[in-house]
Amino acid sequence: MKRILIIGGSGFLGRALYKELHPYFNVYATYCNQLGYGKNKRYFEYDFREDSPTKLLKFIKPDLIISALRGEDAGQFVAHDMLIDYVVQQQARLIFLSAANVFDSFRHYPSYEHDKTFSESAYGKGKIKIENKLMRMPPFSWTIARLPMVFGAGAPRLLALKTAIENQTPYEIFPNSVINVAAAYFVTQQLHYIINRNLWGIFHLGSDDLIHHDEFIAQLVDGLKLSKKPCYTHVYASNIDRYIAVLPKYNLLPKHLRYTSEAVVQNCLGVITPGKQ
Repeated sequence: MKRILIIGGSGFLGRALYKELHPYFNVYATYCNQLGYGKNKRYFEYDFREDSPTKLLKFIKPDLIISALRGEDAGQFVAHDMLIDYVVQQQARLIFLSAANVFDSFRHYPSYEHDKTFSESAYGKGKIKIENKLMRMPPFSWTIARLPMVFGAGAPRLLALKTAIENQTPYEIFPNSVINVAAAYFVTQQLHYIINRNLWGIFHLGSDDLIHHDEFIAQLVDGLKLSKKPCYTHVYASNIDRYIAVLPKYNLLPKHLRYTSEAVVQNCLGVITPGKQ
């Protein structure tokens, strides 16, 4: 049975990946100081800012590593260098969860898999640096999965929206931002397929359609049916539409694994969940 190690397995998407994959593979994951994971023998404490992954890799001997780390810390670069060294030496595989922010300097159109990356943000620049490291690896050993904003039941973004409405604090919306979105439920199924088929290269795993940020939030709030009305702060980055969207064109997954922004809303509301499709 394939041995999988999820680096960053205690984050929202990392936890969802663990739940999706562990019935089918020999899955291990890492957590960083959070309570509640110490008793799970499949989870190992690991802080990339302080720890080397070498000992963990030698113990688990994964055939596949999924990097779901977040943050802008330079320690991520060192950690990924070590992960890449392991993968190359052991002829294993590495899946890196990247972000639409690698294109956040491009404003006039959505981005596709082979478009040149260019970012103005520290977060996007960090993702580009790690992507470039992977693309120098041997063929078939790496996969880059670029994600737009990730939602879903229990997602930090959804909880932040609910909290803002409950506390009647302003919530920022971006009327001129054209986006696509993702839900952890769909992304984990897509990654499961990529793992099963040993697919490699660059994949864009967001919804197939585009929507303005304020329109998506409005649909979400309407579906939540909360007792209080939201208080919005409208943020205009420019006078024209600005695209921050990653759409698939070349590495297309089967139709049953593709989804729309409306499906993301329905997943956030609990309408589309495991066992309810």
